[in-house]
Amino acid sequence: MAELILLRLIKLLSPPSSPTTHVARRLCFSSFGSCPNRCYSNAADDTLNEAKRPRKHAKWLTLPPFTATVNGSDLGKELSGRRSEVKRSVSATSTITALKWVLRCCPELPRSLVQKLFRLRQVRRESAAVENKTEETQAPEHRLKRVAAKDTLNLGDRIFLPVTVKETPAEKLESDITAEETKFIHSLVLYKDPAILVLNKPPGMSVQGGINVSRSLDEVAAACLTYEYSEPPRLVHRLDKDCTGILVMGRTQTSATILHSIFREKTFRASDDIGKEKRVLQRRYVALVIGCPRRRRGLVTASLGKVVVGNGKADRITTIDNSSELSSQHAITEYRVIGSSSHGYTWLELSPLTGRKHQLRVHCAEVLGTPIVGDYKYGWQAHRRWKHFDLPDSEGTSEELPDERTLPFGLNMNKGSISEKHPHLHLHCKHIVLPNVSQALQNVQSSSDYDLSDVESLEFVAPLPPYMRRSWDLTKS
Repeated sequence: MAELILLRLIKLLSPPSSPTTHVARRLCFSSFGSCPNRCYSNAADDTLNEAKRPRKHAKWLTLPPFTATVNGSDLGKELSGRRSEVKRSVSATSTITALKWVLRCCPELPRSLVQKLFRLRQVRRESAAVENKTEETQAPEHRLKRVAAKDTLNLGDRIFLPVTVKETPAEKLESDITAEETKFIHSLVLYKDPAILVLNKPPGMSVQGGINVSRSLDEVAAACLTYEYSEPPRLVHRLDKDCTGILVMGRTQTSATILHSIFREKTFRASDDIGKEKRVLQRRYVALVIGCPRRRRGLVTASLGKVVVGNGKADRITTIDNSSELSSQHAITEYRVIGSSSHGYTWLELSPLTGRKHQLRVHCAEVLGTPIVGDYKYGWQAHRRWKHFDLPDSEGTSEELPDERTLPFGLNMNKGSISEKHPHLHLHCKHIVLPNVSQALQNVQSSSDYDLSDVESLEFVAPLPPYMRRSWDLTKS
């Protein structure tokens, strides 16, 4: 009788259960008198314990374990020719800071948010050595330790973020980019592979955002040119706002680091490239200048520095005679005449061996004495003297192109030739040769002993913008 009362009491207090649980209870209570405590534990308590047992890292977003990654800076140096100095460290790096690893694994998260998570101490780390311990030795939640942004990770370490970051919207430009503007940006793409993106930059568009810049090319590329990647393409070098031609971008953080290193080494080791026909990185610009240099070809080696003008309201770059000054930067440019005109213009091919701000414009204006057409900052005096262009009627010399109203972003690539009262800047990056970064990454990741001297070169050529083609036709007529 006591057994029956106890059985009814347990049945009333217990939640509804599955048929499997009922079977377990019936089997259990058939021998209730011999082991009542053990039987109840085997049925009801097992279900309750399963419900109460916390899932491993249920409230955390787990990032991939840290593995050895390609050292982009060293790989770029070796691709630039510094093999003897960096051969042992080019294949991989075994350490990285926690902040860098989070940004690499989660490029869609705003950097400001990631930094805030570290400041609020909401980021955890599970050491690879602790992870190998069994669950009986240490509970899952106790294996996680707070980690600071600058803490160094070891191979195999895992980072855990609050699971709420999944709800954070990706940092993308979702303002007013129209379908027509997106189509226009896609039409600028000259080349794309897993590592790099090459664009033919239009005139009048800044490559990077800043004061009084409503829409920059890197901002638009982040919204329109990510393709299947979760991270946006990154700038690795610069072109002036009114300059046109080839602009190279890295599609990933690693490839951007490699390209940065290549361009940087190009500047640091410029003296070694003088006179060489074959270089790791080659850049050739086409420029139309006012006047003609004394020599058909030559080498300009004039250091550059920044000076403040207009009562501190503006600055400009100028040549500096004393290259030992701390503010000066060595700058080297090769040039050769590729065409001349009876109208007083000369077409130059310019090859910068260094990458300094406004280098080509200053070297042409202040050293060669031939400012670039449309460069009103460094050649304003020459433009005042040449304000009337004695040219034949230009009608019919160029095909009709869309006017300014039909071009996205308010750009106008048809007007601006030397037949106009105010011509655009006639400086165009026409030709670039650089190492195949995608091939180098794939081979280094597959074999640390791969000889990078076997990496192929990529060559890109960008056609002249319409207004420069029009000026070319006019000077040849």
